[in-house]
Amino acid sequence: QAQLVESGGGLVQAGGSLRLSCAASGSIFSINAMGWDRQAPGKERELVARVSSDRSTKYADSMKGRFTISRDNDKNTVYLQMNSLRPEDTAVYYCRAEGVWSGGRYTTALWGQGTQVTVSS
Repeated sequence: QAQLVESGGGLVQAGGSLRLSCAASGSIFSINAMGWDRQAPGKERELVARVSSDRSTKYADSMKGRFTISRDNDKNTVYLQMNSLRPEDTAVYYCRAEGVWSGGRYTTALWGQGTQVTVSS
């Protein structure tokens, strides 16, 4: 069964940088798109960034110019480089995979367990 494992979260001061990684495992045949969502306390989960299999990207407006998403298709891994972090970026960041073929089974969407990012002022 396919699963996503995130890493790279932590505590950083405002203006600092973090790099998140997310690896998909479990006899993966293909993944259409990968991305990151986040959820801050008391707020709804929101899209951070998304990268398709052709490496085209989409960002939430507040992340444009600060965050960069990339993926390694051979490793079924997606990365999120976060620069110029702000206290309002504090949230749990969830990796997402869309259109996953794994072990002969198709999954529309799959999420990781999340990794905490905390930005201090």
